[in-house]
Amino acid sequence: MRKLMLIIPTLDRSGAEKQLTMLAKGLPRDRFDVSVCALTRGGPYQAELEAAGIPVTVIGKKLKLDPAAYWRLKKHIQQVQPDIVHTWLFASNSYGRKAAFAAGVPHVLCGERCVDPWKITHEHLIDRYLDRKTDKIVVNSSGIVDFYTQKGRDPKKFVVIPNGIDLIDGPPTRSKEELWEELRLPPDAKMMLSVGRLWPQKRMKDLIWATEIIKRIRKDAFLVIVGDGPQRERLIRYTEQVTIDDKVRIAGPRTDVADFMKHATLFMLASGYEGQSNALMEAMATGLPVAVSDIPGNRDLITHDENGYLVGLGQRTEYSRFANFLLEDEALRARFAEAARKTIAEQFSVQQMIDRHAALYESLG
Repeated sequence: MRKLMLIIPTLDRSGAEKQLTMLAKGLPRDRFDVSVCALTRGGPYQAELEAAGIPVTVIGKKLKLDPAAYWRLKKHIQQVQPDIVHTWLFASNSYGRKAAFAAGVPHVLCGERCVDPWKITHEHLIDRYLDRKTDKIVVNSSGIVDFYTQKGRDPKKFVVIPNGIDLIDGPPTRSKEELWEELRLPPDAKMMLSVGRLWPQKRMKDLIWATEIIKRIRKDAFLVIVGDGPQRERLIRYTEQVTIDDKVRIAGPRTDVADFMKHATLFMLASGYEGQSNALMEAMATGLPVAVSDIPGNRDLITHDENGYLVGLGQRTEYSRFANFLLEDEALRARFAEAARKTIAEQFSVQQMIDRHAALYESLG
């Protein structure tokens, strides 16, 4: 049996944290003894992991440079004595790999979950330095491989394991009438849904502009944005400035995103970069037709005009055009929905994600 430790900055409700939680819970217990370590803080997924019998340790890193946290992490790794340490995201990739090497862990992997244009020179230097002793770099998208190999990282070390999601079936927990009343939507409204953190990467302004164009040709289209982040108040002001606030609803963070998806007419994502969008995968698994930005992470999931639309980055008029096609054509929506669900079931199930990780861990010798 392999003793495996997964290290991640937090257990907040976000994409990488969700994938780690599903992986930890799903790995065969007769082959893997799994523990989880949160470098900075716990979060909602901590309770889920502990309920599944998976031990969780929170190190409590408080500062960007926190030597005390490093020593606590190293001591914890020495106490657990894992055969494999798999770190996720930059802070854990840095602290976790260094501590694992110092603790003498036989096999160390790191995980890059997104294209990271925010990284500056010294952070790329840290990545490349720690890569030298790292067995493999696990990513969820071919676009991440392309990005990091251009930054000088060894292409032979990358392993692509896509995110996993199961098909989402069953009725919504809330009726359409209840949700429409809460969102102040008229009974005949068609919801164009977007889900994501409200910050520049997601380019929500592109979707607001597209809605302004759609507003000129139809009255029933409303953009509903679910999520929170540093741009929330700015986006609200922006909708007022371009006089589109009557057609846009910023719903904030929600725990009932599945209900939104089950009642929406279509899903849109305008991100400038992604690893592999969990929100997009959830929309596809629900059977929601999509129009999303033509970027590497999305191209791994969507084939244009087969299971969704790919839109040139920043092409606001194209978002409005493709969204209108979907709003108009019920048969087109049904075709995209069926094809999207088939893509998820055949290529991106949770079990496939777990099996691919298990095979990687067992290949380490």
